[in-house]
Amino acid sequence: MNDNSTTYAIIFDMDGVLIDTHQAHYESWLVMTEEAGLSFSYEDFRRTFGRTSREIIVHFWGETGLSDADVARMDDAKEVAFRRIIKADFPAMPHARELLKELHEAGFAMAVGSSGPPENVQLVVDQFDARDLFGALVTATDVTEGKPDPQVFQIAAERLGVPPERCVVIEDAVHGVEAAHRAGMTAVGLAADQEAFEALSAADLVVDSLDKLSAEKLRELADRE
Repeated sequence: MNDNSTTYAIIFDMDGVLIDTHQAHYESWLVMTEEAGLSFSYEDFRRTFGRTSREIIVHFWGETGLSDADVARMDDAKEVAFRRIIKADFPAMPHARELLKELHEAGFAMAVGSSGPPENVQLVVDQFDARDLFGALVTATDVTEGKPDPQVFQIAAERLGVPPERCVVIEDAVHGVEAAHRAGMTAVGLAADQEAFEALSAADLVVDSLDKLSAEKLRELADRE
């Protein structure tokens, strides 16, 4: 267990933070919905980005009489397509590898807090060769509520043994920033463009690239009252 009087923790969202999966997720939704004879637009995707796949399926098609088995089958099909897409061409975010290495060497505890399934998270961590860097991997199977509920980040902090006030969450989604704040944590927004900068304005800091972050900067953020 970490000495939580001195340890700081960084909790990474995965999609859009460690890997640039925006297009891969959209393409995998198109694969699944086409196979199921359903329609799905980019606007549908944009409005629900950051929620769990099962929540999205229920949101759009729950009133059509889907059983739990139907939802699980559609979810599995979508995620299988997603893993196939990113494994073929792994989209690591620029400077992600360098930041992980720097934080590890600086003594930060680290976790992934993702709404994705464990198979996705494990694939990504293995692609980074970073199993030993993360003290916790929290995925969709660990939570009963998706973001903006704070559960995913609360579980990550508990597993790391670090109090919420010493945790910094790095997120690219509005729901994720809200979840971090509801967990009592500092939130950093990673913005892909000016629209995202504005959308993430509730974060304690918004940056356009991971190279704008450092162990020193993140420790300063965690220490802010």
